[in-house]
Amino acid sequence: MMITSDGLQFHVEDRGEGDVIVLLHGFTGALENWRPFIEKWSDRYRCIAVDLIGHGKSSKPELPACYTMEAMSRYLKDILDQLNVKKANLVGYSMGGRFALSFAVQYPTYVKSLILESSSPGLETAEEREERIMKDRALSKRIDESGIEAFVSFWESLPLFQTQKRLPSSVQREIKDQRLANSKVGLINSLKGMGTGTQPSNWEQLPHLQHPILLLVGEEDKKFIRIANRMAERLPEGIVKKINGAGHTIHVEQPQIFDKMVIGFLEKLSERQN
Repeated sequence: MMITSDGLQFHVEDRGEGDVIVLLHGFTGALENWRPFIEKWSDRYRCIAVDLIGHGKSSKPELPACYTMEAMSRYLKDILDQLNVKKANLVGYSMGGRFALSFAVQYPTYVKSLILESSSPGLETAEEREERIMKDRALSKRIDESGIEAFVSFWESLPLFQTQKRLPSSVQREIKDQRLANSKVGLINSLKGMGTGTQPSNWEQLPHLQHPILLLVGEEDKKFIRIANRMAERLPEGIVKKINGAGHTIHVEQPQIFDKMVIGFLEKLSERQN
């Protein structure tokens, strides 16, 4: 279905009944990435997946200001209001995890728990943020000048995604086709608005988040293991789970373990609250 927020159209899938799970994809992704989990979880949970701005079938406006974490948080709050959702468990991968955390900072009463896969609270220092902004500008220029196909080939060659080379060729092709479906304006403006450098740093906000938070990291994703461990030190209710045989994209590389970790976490949370 399409839901309008602030004049923009958002592609949303809403399936099942029960406690709400909101699924938020990563950069170059789409809600389709969550399809296997929606099909499995919707017999017990109400699963709501959203194409973030600039991605999938959602709007891809020309104005970069529409793409900020603050703006996307307003859109998601409005979407949840229209769907009559008062509180949800947010599952976010990479950029979607950074966004889920940003949403929890801005609208904590809407959040029951956070499950953050290969995510961060942003960058701590102004110097780090400026350096990342410069890198994202170069990436935006690459997208603009070379086009989506060349960019996707470059993106898939990054060390961050090398563990995906072990996936069956049919799965790799499916991921590539989904990435190729993106638009230049959507990806460029997502980097400008929701990039790790441009987003507000949430490191100082971590001690104030009272939600149960599960941090999932792949054993081969050393950078994000370090980030997750540092996050857990600051979070009142944060736990880290390291997934064997996985890199950055756990839900693709080890889907059965990802399923077990997410549902196990939610079941324990439900038991604790009953």
